Amino acid sequence: MRRPPSPGGASRPAPEAGGMGVFERYLSLWVALAIAAGVGLGLVAPGAFALVARAEWAGVNLVVAALIWVMIYPMMLKVDPSCLRDVGRRPRGLALTLVVNWLVKPFTMAGLAVLFFQHVFAGLVPASDAEEIIAGMVLLGVAPCTAMVFVWSHLTDGDANYTLVQVSLNDLVLVVAFAPIAGLLLGVTDLVVPWETLFASVVVFVVLPLAAGLVTHRALAKRGGADAIARLAARAKPASIVGLLLTVVLLFGFQAPTIVAEPGRVALIAVPLLLQSYGIFAIAYGAARALRLPFDVAAPAALIGTSNFFELAVAVAISLFGLDSAAALATVVGVLIEVPVMLSLVAFANRTRRWFPAAPTRTPAAS
Repeated sequence: MRRPPSPGGASRPAPEAGGMGVFERYLSLWVALAIAAGVGLGLVAPGAFALVARAEWAGVNLVVAALIWVMIYPMMLKVDPSCLRDVGRRPRGLALTLVVNWLVKPFTMAGLAVLFFQHVFAGLVPASDAEEIIAGMVLLGVAPCTAMVFVWSHLTDGDANYTLVQVSLNDLVLVVAFAPIAGLLLGVTDLVVPWETLFASVVVFVVLPLAAGLVTHRALAKRGGADAIARLAARAKPASIVGLLLTVVLLFGFQAPTIVAEPGRVALIAVPLLLQSYGIFAIAYGAARALRLPFDVAAPAALIGTSNFFELAVAVAISLFGLDSAAALATVVGVLIEVPVMLSLVAFANRTRRWFPAAPTRTPAAS
């Protein structure tokens, strides 16, 4: 998946380049196998997946949370508090994130949902279900990613400090903008936001792993400096990939009965969601190139807008329309296509990094 460092240029430490090269190169294959395993296990042992699904706190599945911690820990290790203030001197990436996430994505998602389920697919789905599917897609569009973007940023060698600020700023806007925009697009004036799920997700997926990463970063910096941090990040990298694959198995295992029972409807919902995902990435990535952002800022900026905060979207869909509603199904389909789509975009970004200027060299003294 990731391009190996060139022998003649700037490169990552040796441990980062070795050990996982072949595995990463065929990561899409392993993900496909994980999807098949998840569906198969979900059908064979539905009780086991139901038990795991019940391990929740405030709408956040704790088993999935633990796997996401494993995935994003290497990224959090790279966060250097002394360099965070440097992010404010490069505002274009932050502006791009905000514009795409809040002025473009919700409205293009709503437009595609209406286009497909009121026109293109009219007659293939009952009108009442079509309205709920539109609502579920809108909720996905108004919920940009909080947790998994750290994984995508890590897989593209994104700037850890900048990615953290992008996600944090996005979460602050989410608190105040989610309900008004979702209410406007859904025509719901009394939209109830599950604040408990929202805040719990931020704590579980950002605050706790960030705290663990900062503590480790500080301890290693005192003992071995940047090399010690790089070595630990390299050793944690295989666990991060395994965590990603196990997450895929769980997500598809949870929804295996739905996938098998309603494959046609799942496929119909997936069509506009795929168009939305690739379209939003194209808009953000193209704008980043036009702005001449460095690749380690441009890639996360495009990926954060493409990915979704599916925990929040699913929770709101269930609260508004019910667990077995077509709206809830639409948000679940968003979960199912998330990882394969994002991995394809990570691969594309890594192949096109030459389109962007190199990141400026940052040193502790300068940052």
